[in-house]
Amino acid sequence: MHPPADRALPLWVALLVALAAGPILDAGFPDRGWWPATFLGIGLVLWALRGRRAGGGFLVGLVAGLSFYLVHIQWASLFLGLLPMVALSALEALFFGVGGMAITLAYRWAPRVWRSTYARLLFLPLIVAGLWTAREAIASVWPYGGFAWGRVALSQSESPVAALFGWLGVSGVSFVMVFLVAVAVEAIRLHSAERIVRATVAVGLAAVILAIPAFPTSTEGTMRVAAVQGDGRAGYFDTREPGDLLKAQVDATTPLIEAGVKPDVVVWPEGATDDSPLESAYTARVFDYISESLDAPLVAWAVTTRPAGDTERYYNTSMLWRDGEGELDFYDKKHPVPFGEYVPDRAFWRPFAPDLIDLVGREYTPGTTDGIFDIDGVVAAVNICFDIVDDQILTDSVDQGAQIVFAQSNTADFGHTDESVQQLAIARVRAIELGRSVVNISTVGTSAIIAPDGSTIDRLPTFEAGSMVEDVPLSTATTPAVLLGRQVEWLVSGIGVLGLLLAGLLARDGRSQRGSRRG
Repeated sequence: MHPPADRALPLWVALLVALAAGPILDAGFPDRGWWPATFLGIGLVLWALRGRRAGGGFLVGLVAGLSFYLVHIQWASLFLGLLPMVALSALEALFFGVGGMAITLAYRWAPRVWRSTYARLLFLPLIVAGLWTAREAIASVWPYGGFAWGRVALSQSESPVAALFGWLGVSGVSFVMVFLVAVAVEAIRLHSAERIVRATVAVGLAAVILAIPAFPTSTEGTMRVAAVQGDGRAGYFDTREPGDLLKAQVDATTPLIEAGVKPDVVVWPEGATDDSPLESAYTARVFDYISESLDAPLVAWAVTTRPAGDTERYYNTSMLWRDGEGELDFYDKKHPVPFGEYVPDRAFWRPFAPDLIDLVGREYTPGTTDGIFDIDGVVAAVNICFDIVDDQILTDSVDQGAQIVFAQSNTADFGHTDESVQQLAIARVRAIELGRSVVNISTVGTSAIIAPDGSTIDRLPTFEAGSMVEDVPLSTATTPAVLLGRQVEWLVSGIGVLGLLLAGLLARDGRSQRGSRRG
């Protein structure tokens, strides 16, 4: 029996649906955090893409991408203004458009080749979900290191879907989400009683996925962590006097010294110091004072420089410091933020917006060090700000033996926008995915300590100086997500791309054969 014809929405209606889908997708992310909205948003995008030609699919995807990113990352406009935020949103929307075109072609070709109800309910959704995930994966790493913000899985840090992160990782969860929605869309489109029964069975089988329990992560001891939020004026354009950042951080740490707290480690955020202790004797004395007074090593931060021929290179550096010994270890941020921490191809981009490009005066060099510190026998992963969204960096640190994750960030440039809570949600996802506690410490918030199961151990109010002192669980367990790494992403993306190519070839061959018979 032939599948029902795909009746496309009129293009103008589809574009309106795509326009509405973006803000609905965003509503699933913090600050609103209405996680079911993301599923609805995915469904609206898929519905608008069905039955279109390639050009219409690209246009629908482009509009959906623009309406999503212009809302989702509006926090980026606080740093350098509207132009960079709009440019980044447009770039991501182009990826959305190409992905939409691919999904549209899958909806056109696959039902012509695989005509059974089960193929429509299972195989077609697998291709669609794989193509969606492939688009997210490519945009996350390219160009200039990509932009991994906004993947649909990152909206589910506190939903029932969150249990899947330890099994499948971020890309795997995105795949499952889109697959479930695509199955539901097909079930709604099938009309006969028999098909409704089969659709119900298929949806029931898909729902079983959501019943998978979280991967059991065992903990082995604890580490007493003192994480300090200084609430200094750490924004790029903030007016401050020399030494203000360090003073704010010391002032927020002093109550711990006065209370006689004895942690195993003290963790400060990115943006907590004005000068490097490697170049400033005063800063080095302050680091010594904090470490000595609390009788613990200090995980701190600074802009560091190192010679490279006739020039000096700048690095965004986290360092492990101990009084009397100085710097014991350091981590240079591997992926500085393009157009924020450095300008790629500056000579090419500068003529387009010289005033904006010239605001980025310091060119950070990508680091090559590993991202772990050995702190008195406990191995800690260290990542800086947007590192938290990089799948490979986090997985590598666990492969290298990390038992706990320190996520240092400076979110002062983003004010009271959604950026800091979106970043905290990503940290929560990482805790579940890696099976590791995450100490997410920022200059101004949102700072929190997250347990390996994703629950909150402690949290600080935003834009208030304060500290968290907790016995944080350690773990050496390896989750399936870490064990499989990027292979899940490659697998599900391959299902989508190869399924689309196969459908296209078979559909073309079928048309050729029908043409020959008519001839």
